Amino acid sequence: MRVYQSDMVDKPQSGELFGVPYNFERPSVGRMLSAYWQPGKGMLVEKPFGIGYTLNLANWRAWIVLLVAGGLLWHERKSREATTVEDEGPVEVVVDDD
Repeated sequence: MRVYQSDMVDKPQSGELFGVPYNFERPSVGRMLSAYWQPGKGMLVEKPFGIGYTLNLANWRAWIVLLVAGGLLWHERKSREATTVEDEGPVEVVVDDD
């Protein structure tokens, strides 16, 4: 299947679909930086590239979300390290032929 330049120009590169924003325009460094730091806006802002929303790092609530997610990830990794196969010991399997 060939995609011609005229086919790409006719389709919108950004907009909203069912209330969810999308943006497939080529991102610039300035747009990327300004998308993640928007003082005065809510915790979630439109993504600079792709579909949906992202965290606004200028909002204190976003930092709470990052801290909680980091704590959960740290806890999950520590618990995974603590439970290894060697610590569990032998397992007995009983098969009933009835």
